[in-house]
Amino acid sequence: MKQWFSSWRKKRALTRLNDKEFTFLFHDAPEDEVVVFDTETTGLNPKRDEILSIGAVIVKKNKILTSKTFEVFLKADKEIGAKSIEIHHIRPCDLENAKPVEEGIKEFLHFIGSRDLVGYYLEFDVSMINKYIKPMLGITLPNKQIEVSELYFDKMMPLIPQGNIDLRFDTILQKCGVPDMGAHNAVNDAIMTAMIYLKLKQER
Repeated sequence: MKQWFSSWRKKRALTRLNDKEFTFLFHDAPEDEVVVFDTETTGLNPKRDEILSIGAVIVKKNKILTSKTFEVFLKADKEIGAKSIEIHHIRPCDLENAKPVEEGIKEFLHFIGSRDLVGYYLEFDVSMINKYIKPMLGITLPNKQIEVSELYFDKMMPLIPQGNIDLRFDTILQKCGVPDMGAHNAVNDAIMTAMIYLKLKQER
């Protein structure tokens, strides 16, 4: 029943797509492939804040295809504040050659295709992408979503039945034995999340 409802929702969303160039988003996903992605933003409010960069990498079966990474910087409409820079370390000078938002978002959509999407705090990243594509295309992302913190929670729950599980990114990295790549930009975070995903997937 759940699968039928998901299929019905997807077909319904396809009827709302106002740019047929992007019908590929609704095609069957490639077998054993997902896209892990992350965004760097001006804040944590999808209604008010903007995406500054998107990083993504393709995972095929049990391999992270580092030769197939995606990175784009987007032009911001508003001035980037000092507090925002402290979080994402993206300065105005880093955005001098940034792409117009619509162009960068469309490039991202072509990169992900119909693949399942994986991420940490994925709901937020997807909300930020949807903020831009809903007015552009009339739809939100139809791709299936996989949250790594949920996979980690499911793994730890039998070990910590009281449910007091630390879901911070750095903690999950450490517990999964994944090396910290240092600079927390969108691409590095996507690759580290991909390593977490593979580790948890192999242990299931």
